[in-house]
Amino acid sequence: MKLEQLRKFCSTFPHVTEDIKWGSDLCFCIGGKMFAVTNADTDDGTVSLKCTPEKFAELTEIEGVIPAPYVARYHWIAIEKPNAIAERELKDLISKSYHLVFDKLPAKARKELTK
Repeated sequence: MKLEQLRKFCSTFPHVTEDIKWGSDLCFCIGGKMFAVTNADTDDGTVSLKCTPEKFAELTEIEGVIPAPYVARYHWIAIEKPNAIAERELKDLISKSYHLVFDKLPAKARKELTK
């Protein structure tokens, strides 16, 4: 998924913000917590996101999908080859990542966001 497609898709979720961190990493966040990250300087289709432990084990068996550097212990994957995962499945994974992160927000933050 190209950068603008990713931006457009991520902006469909409620209360999503964008932030550049660590130089050129474009982070999509909910409640200040990241749920998807890509490189803002390139349009190569790479993206990192959070998934369940079961999905993490399944996805990292696919060529072009690796445990995300620095955050793999939190079940983040990095999709290095844009064609490693079909676009429909990628959108589903991004959606699930958003909901996983939202569900882990403190109750007060979740309540604030759902007002």
